[in-house]
Amino acid sequence: PARPGGGGIGFAIQLYCSVEAECRPSGLEIDYSRPALIRHFVEVFKAITGYEGGFSIRAQDHQHQHVGLGSTSTIMISLAHALNYAVGSPLSPDQLRKIIGNNYVEETAGGDVAFGFETGVGPAVSTHGGMAILGDELTLAYHHPFAEGKNVFIVIPPSDISSAGAKEFDLLMNRARALDYRDRELKTYFVLMDLIPAIEEDDLKRMGAIIWEIEFRGSKRAEVEHHSFELYHYMSRLREAGLEFVGMSSVGPSISIITDKERDYVEKVVRDLGLSIAVETKVDNNGLSITHTC
Repeated sequence: PARPGGGGIGFAIQLYCSVEAECRPSGLEIDYSRPALIRHFVEVFKAITGYEGGFSIRAQDHQHQHVGLGSTSTIMISLAHALNYAVGSPLSPDQLRKIIGNNYVEETAGGDVAFGFETGVGPAVSTHGGMAILGDELTLAYHHPFAEGKNVFIVIPPSDISSAGAKEFDLLMNRARALDYRDRELKTYFVLMDLIPAIEEDDLKRMGAIIWEIEFRGSKRAEVEHHSFELYHYMSRLREAGLEFVGMSSVGPSISIITDKERDYVEKVVRDLGLSIAVETKVDNNGLSITHTC
């Protein structure tokens, strides 16, 4: 608690959200399905920048909430950049993502907000694109273009376990950090000596092998086991079918697949497991974009 970060590895995909922000003399108009998130961050932003006016905000997220695809962090980093640009860009992209991490919340069933857990990966990859590696306390250690042109498929296995709110917080804060501490030397070696060279060489198969090892270590193991060992079974079968890069996204249950293989092949493999492809896309290596309209 009260310690943002935790470290992580992630990449951006072409699954987008958008935020439009307009300055007003006063007040706050929100057109979004989760207004409490917007209202909270606007108050944080105004307190930090000293802006005393109002905003009109319209937002649209990617509609895949609380399944490990960064629905909250992506809308928040988009909102942060939109507000910042609207008032003259007083804050840097790095400052914006750290503000999000230090003031991160999720909405509750009652329409309020509660403090959440944010590793910093989502805002970092949304900002820069490609693959990012984060250390603790929201430290961006490395980012690089990744898997350009490869096919990305997202499979969302059934799970009756919530990855939002109290359960997500309990999982990550109470168990994951302890497991990461035990495996820190091995995970650090994997990342520094194996994963980063593989990213630099654009060796997708090697990257996939390293990510698969990490799936069984530290906090990632806690996140997978949070759902059930069935997740390991699904991912193992996908790898046995020759799919180069397979991993559970965030706290799941979404499984990310990156491969040279076409949809027909992947769809058959997934169907044989009783699953289906929820999203077909590509990696985004460009990151967030800002458009000025009058």
